[in-house]
Amino acid sequence: MTSLIRQPAFLALQQLKEKERAVSLAQRFEQESNRFAQFTLGFGEQLRVDLSRQHWSAEVRELLCRLADDMGLAQAIEGLFADNNFNHTEDRAALHTALRMPPDAVVMHKGENVVPLVHAELERIKAFCQRVQGGDWHGYTGKVIRDVVNIGIGGSDLGPAMVVEALATCQDKGLRAHFVSNMDGAQLGSVLESLDPATTLFVISSKTFTTDETMTNARAARAWLLAACGSEEHVARHFVAVSTNSEAVTAFGIDKANMFRFWDWVGGRFSLWSAIGLSIALALGFERFQQLLAGAHAMDEHLRHTPFERNIPVQLALLSIWNINVLGLQSEGVFPYSQQLKRFPAFLQQLNMESNGKGVTNAGQPADHATGPVVWGEVGTNGQHAFFQLLHQGSVVVPAEFIGFARSAYPYPEHQRKLLANMLAQAQAMAFGKSREQVERELAAEGLSAEAIANLAPCKVMPGNRPSTVILCDELNSYNLGALIAMYEHKTFVQGALWNINSFDQWGVELGKKLAARLIDDLAAGVAEGHDSATNGLLAQIKAWGNAGNRE
Repeated sequence: MTSLIRQPAFLALQQLKEKERAVSLAQRFEQESNRFAQFTLGFGEQLRVDLSRQHWSAEVRELLCRLADDMGLAQAIEGLFADNNFNHTEDRAALHTALRMPPDAVVMHKGENVVPLVHAELERIKAFCQRVQGGDWHGYTGKVIRDVVNIGIGGSDLGPAMVVEALATCQDKGLRAHFVSNMDGAQLGSVLESLDPATTLFVISSKTFTTDETMTNARAARAWLLAACGSEEHVARHFVAVSTNSEAVTAFGIDKANMFRFWDWVGGRFSLWSAIGLSIALALGFERFQQLLAGAHAMDEHLRHTPFERNIPVQLALLSIWNINVLGLQSEGVFPYSQQLKRFPAFLQQLNMESNGKGVTNAGQPADHATGPVVWGEVGTNGQHAFFQLLHQGSVVVPAEFIGFARSAYPYPEHQRKLLANMLAQAQAMAFGKSREQVERELAAEGLSAEAIANLAPCKVMPGNRPSTVILCDELNSYNLGALIAMYEHKTFVQGALWNINSFDQWGVELGKKLAARLIDDLAAGVAEGHDSATNGLLAQIKAWGNAGNRE
C-alpha cells in the first residue's frame, strides 16, 4: 500500500497548509455565515459534533475524504464487520462489533457465525445478574450479595469502571460496585477494608487467567475470604471468572459453570461489550447493559452506512490526520464537562495510545509519518483551574475536544447552566481569544495609566486561533454512552487504517512485564547485580532501606 504521505491527496493537503494557516478562525467565522451548519454533524436526535472551530475548510475536508478513498478506507470499514485478520501479528480477527449486533445478524469467523455465540453468553450473563440482583445468590453464611468487586487491569478494568462511574445514577441500589486493578496493595486494601466477606462477590476478569497484576490481586482477595470463612469450598460462592482458561479458573476454586467467556477476536480495550462487562450488568442491571450495546450498534451502523463527509468517526479521524500529519499537532486533549465521565479520558488514553502508539506499518517497515497522538484530559471545570492556562496562552497548541450534556440527572439546574456556560466559553476563548486592542481598552476603562497598560497588556492578550471540537449530547444515559464510546473506538480504527498500522496488538506492553519478572525475584532475594548500573544502584538502595516488599 502506498504510504499516506505519498498519496496525491495528501500532497495536495501539504500544499494547502500555509494557505489554511493564514486564515484565522475569527476570519473564517466572519467570512462564512453558515460555517457552523456546514461543519456540524448529527447522530440521531441526541448527538451533535461541532467541527467548525477547527483549522480547516471545505476544500481541506474534500481532500481528506479523497485521501480516505485512496487509502481504501471503505473496504477497511467493511472488513470490521466481517471475518478479518486485522491483528495479523497475533493472527487474530478484530470483531468486537459482533458483540453488539442483534441476534439475527451474521458475522462469519472461520466458517462459523459468531453472533449466536455472543447472544448465548449474553443470556448466561442475564440469568446470573438476575440471581445476584434478585437475592437468589447467597454467600457462605446465607446472606445475599451486597458488593461486587471487579479485579482486572487494562481493558478488563478501564472500560467497565468508566461505564459504571458514568452511569452511577442508574446503579442497582442493592449492590455496590468496586474496581481493583493496581498492583499496589493500597488499592485492594482500601476496597476490602470496607467490605464484609460474607456479602462480597469477586469478578476476576482475565482472558488468560495469568495476568500478573490481576492474579496477584485475585489471590490476595481469595486469602482474605478464606481468613473469614475458613474453607476453600466457599470460594465458588464468592468468585466468578471472565476468562478463556477454564483449567486455571477451576484450579483457583471457581465453578466452571460460573466462568463467562469471550473470544480471541475480542481485544482487551474493545472488550467491555463482552462478558468483561459482567460487572456493568451487575451494577446497572442487564437491561441498561443492553441499551449500552444498542447505542454502540447504532454508531456501528452510522460508521458503516454514512458517507464520509457526514460520518462522525471518519471526520474525527481525518481531522486527526490533518492536525497531526499536516499541521504537526501531536497532542489531543479530551475534556468532559461531566463529573460522571471523570474516568473517560483515562479510558480514551488506553483506547487510542495502546492502539495507535505504533511506529511500524502493517508491512513491517518503520512508519515514515507520525502516528498516534498523546491523548490526555480531565473533567472540564477542574482542568480550567489547572492546565487550561497552557491551552490559552502556552507555546504548545493542543487541539481540544469538549464533551457536554444538555441535561443532568441531578436536580441542580444552576450547576448545569454554569457547567455548560463554562464549556462553551472555553471553546469560544480558544477560538477567538482577546486582542491587544481589546485588552488595552479594558485596562484604560479601569483607569490604569498608559505605562501600566503597556506593561500589563501583553500578559493579558489571548491569541486565540486554537482548534477545538464540541461534542454535545442531550443527556448521559446508557444508549448515548454506548454510542459515544463506539464513536471513539471507530475514530481510533480509522486513524490506524489510514496510518496503515495494526491498531489491535500491543507488543510494547510486553517488554516491561518480562523485565519485571526477573526483578521481582531479585527484590525478594535482595540481589543488587546483573542489570545496568542504574538499576543495580536502585536495587541496592531498596535493599539498604529494607523495603523490598510490604512490611509484615
